Amino acid sequence: MGSVKKIRAGILLLITTFFWGVTFTVVKDAISKVDVFVFLSQRFLIAAAIMLPIALTRTNRVKIKLLTHGSILGILLFASYAFQTVALKYTSASNTGFLTGLSVLLVPLFGAVIFRHSVGTGIKWGVGLATPGLFLLCTDGSLSFNIGDILGAICGACVALHLLYTSHFARHADSDVYLLTTLQLSVVGVLSLASAQARGQQVFVWHPELLWTLVVCVLIATIFAFLVQTTMQKWISPAHTALIFCTEPVFAALYAYYAADERLGALGLLGAVLILAGMVFSELLPDGTESEASVSIAAEG
Repeated sequence: MGSVKKIRAGILLLITTFFWGVTFTVVKDAISKVDVFVFLSQRFLIAAAIMLPIALTRTNRVKIKLLTHGSILGILLFASYAFQTVALKYTSASNTGFLTGLSVLLVPLFGAVIFRHSVGTGIKWGVGLATPGLFLLCTDGSLSFNIGDILGAICGACVALHLLYTSHFARHADSDVYLLTTLQLSVVGVLSLASAQARGQQVFVWHPELLWTLVVCVLIATIFAFLVQTTMQKWISPAHTALIFCTEPVFAALYAYYAADERLGALGLLGAVLILAGMVFSELLPDGTESEASVSIAAEG
């Protein structure tokens, strides 16, 4: 039963990553028209408003522990967006993409230190292939460092911690994934609102040119995506999740080729192949599943 749920979780997380990759071009266009924190405020506040009545009808009471868990996840998720946004001011999008993607390397490292997760052969090979793959795909083999790259690396660390703590909190026996998802979306929305106002930006302004972008991002790239992530991380390890999320730039590049005729060079194509190979190796070689995952599957199965 556990293996079936793990396969289903992997497929759903891959679908989620596909949507994130496809919407990358759409979001990039949106934040060229409005302040990024205005867009994030509208995206996450609308998503939270839609999710709240659904979550409340599925729960009997809201526990303090759940509020704490949702707040921690929301802060880490917001920090990921914030550091990535500021990093883009000082360094290239390619460098930022690569350094954010380094979460694939940081997840097993942080997991071993914080939660004493074991790291199996499959994960080691997967990370070993995906990391240079990200470098080639995102940077085309060229990387120069500045202050923005440090911020990009911090973003990658926040992404890694968000993945680890999502997995940890979702596996609690009393965890409600709908409320947990709603809480973290709400925190991101509120912190984005505060950031936008601190920058002198008006959030509650109607931008008709962003209508369909918001519809797609709210319903698919936010509600569906984070609900799937929170739910499916009960059954699949954070390290495997990070490897799956490495395919986001692959999907983004494929969609950019389809929609905007942007073409990858030879090094970019090699990087995409290495990322996909890393995913395959992580599944085919011995897992070394984290003890936390094993306990969860055993308890539910």
